[in-house]
Amino acid sequence: MFKELGNIASLLRQAQQFGGKMQAINDRLKAQRVMASTGGGMVEVEANGLGEVLRVRIDPTLVERGEREMIEDLLPSAVNQALAKAKQCHFEAMKSITDGLSFPGLDEAISKLADADDDDPEQDSKPV
Repeated sequence: MFKELGNIASLLRQAQQFGGKMQAINDRLKAQRVMASTGGGMVEVEANGLGEVLRVRIDPTLVERGEREMIEDLLPSAVNQALAKAKQCHFEAMKSITDGLSFPGLDEAISKLADADDDDPEQDSKPV
């Protein structure tokens, strides 16, 4: 019985450490920036590591020429690329803080996230 209480106490300590690390990771991800562009740089999107879109730049010539359909095609692609990069940053940060922690099922959950990211071809590009 006392061994089980020791295990519970250990899990609680690990959970507290994890919570503090999560806050630090979120602060770091919020400050981290990723960029994506499509159409040879005609549309650019900047996001943070939390997946929040911060800025969108559309080449003025697209607007001047009335290229609405092209903008509508390029913008979602650039946003999706930026969000994929942010997701990769988030995954890498989560993996770094879970090293050494022994929560039941944690390693399996992290590996499932990695497998899901490996299936996404957008993940091949690295954040800036």
